[in-house]
Amino acid sequence: MMAPPTQHLTFDGRQIAFDDDGQQKQGGPVLLAMPGMGDLRSQYRHLRPALNAAGVRVITLDVRGFGETSSKWDDYSAKVVGEDALTVLRHLGISSAYIAGNSFAAGSALWAHHLSKKASGNSSPTIEGAILLGPIVRDLPVSFGMKALMAILFGGPWRRASWMFYWDSLFPTRKPEDHAAIRAQVGDNLKDPTRMAVLMKMLSLSKKDTEEMLRNDDEHCPALVVMGTKDPDFNDPREEVKWIESTLSGKCKCTSLIVEGAGHYPHTEMPDQVAPAVVQFLKR
Repeated sequence: MMAPPTQHLTFDGRQIAFDDDGQQKQGGPVLLAMPGMGDLRSQYRHLRPALNAAGVRVITLDVRGFGETSSKWDDYSAKVVGEDALTVLRHLGISSAYIAGNSFAAGSALWAHHLSKKASGNSSPTIEGAILLGPIVRDLPVSFGMKALMAILFGGPWRRASWMFYWDSLFPTRKPEDHAAIRAQVGDNLKDPTRMAVLMKMLSLSKKDTEEMLRNDDEHCPALVVMGTKDPDFNDPREEVKWIESTLSGKCKCTSLIVEGAGHYPHTEMPDQVAPAVVQFLKR
């Protein structure tokens, strides 16, 4: 399936790159999907066909610093990426949508809902729900040994090779048939020294503000948490899902899908298991 053509939205002298397949059936939902840091919006390529078949219009965007989006910004936080998502929806004239985010961008999906509630008047789209894929929405404990190892791996000119080795490890059970081609695209994007510097910066950004927002907001949009049992970013992926569910308890309807054997990209590694749950969530 060919990806829709790239579109660009320019503001503050910079560009956000996105695509829009326009496949929405009458009355069908709209889903805006965002990748995590260092990755490309193409990570939703295996989820999109099933969503289109169910009448879902899918929009994907490259987050600040990566893909075809401008590399130089003053802010790369999950909060401001959530603002970017709302800006794209407004640009397209979309008044109601769901948002999916992988890794740190899962927090961006929740920020988008938070910011849309705070917007004055009727200028902001309504965020109907958030799909959190391998969500990193708080600062996770990192041992001294791991910090030292990361300083070595990402402290020299070999940092891009180290990142790509790590990226490969995020698909522990099943690599897609087109994995090599996409890996080349991700690696080529990070050959740009500015983008690689952005990745290093984002790796050190705290998620404390996202965690506080999750804890302190009285109401969140409905959420679907999708987590792979072999996601190496978590000491215990199942426990992280429980923490998210308990934090959102009483504030929204939160459901979860545990994908056995999947890593940090369950929607790419095992789309056959993730797609039905996403469709059900979007059409609940």
